[in-house]
Amino acid sequence: MARYLAYTTPARGHLYPILPTLLELHRREHEVIVYTLATELEWVCGLGLGASPVDPAVEARAMDDWRASSPLAALQAALRTFVDRAHHDGPDLLRAVREHRPDGLLVDINAWGAMAVAETAGLPWATWCPYFLPVPSRDAPPFGLGLPPAKGLLGRVRDRLLSPLIMGMYDRALPALNQARTTLGAPALKTVAEAYLRAPLMLYLTAEPLEYPRFDWHPSVRMVGPGIWDVSAPAPVWLEGLKKPLVLVTCSTEFQNDGRLIEATLEGLAEEDVFVVATTAGVDPAGFKVPHNARVERFVPHGPLLERAACVVCHGGMGITQKALSVGVPLVVVPFGRDQTEVACHVRVVGAGVSISKGGLRPDRLRQAVRSAMQMRVGAERVAEAFRRAGGAPAAASAVEALERSP
Repeated sequence: MARYLAYTTPARGHLYPILPTLLELHRREHEVIVYTLATELEWVCGLGLGASPVDPAVEARAMDDWRASSPLAALQAALRTFVDRAHHDGPDLLRAVREHRPDGLLVDINAWGAMAVAETAGLPWATWCPYFLPVPSRDAPPFGLGLPPAKGLLGRVRDRLLSPLIMGMYDRALPALNQARTTLGAPALKTVAEAYLRAPLMLYLTAEPLEYPRFDWHPSVRMVGPGIWDVSAPAPVWLEGLKKPLVLVTCSTEFQNDGRLIEATLEGLAEEDVFVVATTAGVDPAGFKVPHNARVERFVPHGPLLERAACVVCHGGMGITQKALSVGVPLVVVPFGRDQTEVACHVRVVGAGVSISKGGLRPDRLRQAVRSAMQMRVGAERVAEAFRRAGGAPAAASAVEALERSP
């Protein structure tokens, strides 16, 4: 059996989606060692996996894109974070390879230095991407603006004009990225988008039709559906006697200052014939005014709630979005930053929910959006079936194992 080393960025939203694949490899009697957040080590070890902390300097460079004044400024802030971390996560992975002598590597798509090291390590390696892939395509709109797929000649012209402009924003990080790569012994790139496709295998943790269909996928990309992982826990006692339709509203696990989402949902649905469960995650749960038909917690395992949910209200993180869709639950998406505008548009296009802009978030609009989304179960169930067909963790694990057998 093989020994695999998985290197994650310090984000739970990147650790959790790859866990089902790692656990499937472990079930197949491979040894798996995970480098991740120091706070996550104990329970990762409890799952039967090896675990070590990433270099503290990687964790110390926190994502600060939520402070940006515009989506483009937020993109630049995120790219600076990836480059700054690359000077630490690259040498960190190199030390880990020397210590553990793995047979294969799996690297988070946002660990730019670690990817450079994996590229030159002489080992079978793969990346995983838990969000919509920001690479240009002739069949899809340019990433980042939340645009629907083109229709007709004008739409195609729109994409041809905008795509180089958007990717040019990414390429502003290219000199700093190439400096980090050459220091680590990897070749310079012509575009930042190349970095996403250097591995022999990319485990793309989504599936069409939530991802826009296209004919020019890079041969390394393998769509296996979302990695759905949740804490194993019984349903809360208070959930057992609930008769009303359940609406789950949740904030990001990484702080994005999105507490207004919970405030608007609690107020907007206070007189509706539903029961609201709010999980605040990265937001302090104290201070919310909780109506009679609601409950506010910092963390509750989402699995039991989604089994009962009629609708999910969220910020548009890929984790909660795909978790809801995987069980056929429609969504109201209110993007607060990062790739969430893209997620909101994909959900609308596939007919699995509705969205509201952050600036337009008001209790009355939220209430109407929930009413509309609750009628879109068919679209959500269509996505759930597509996710099941993609193969999930068994398909991902088999693809990783196949790298070992490749010449």
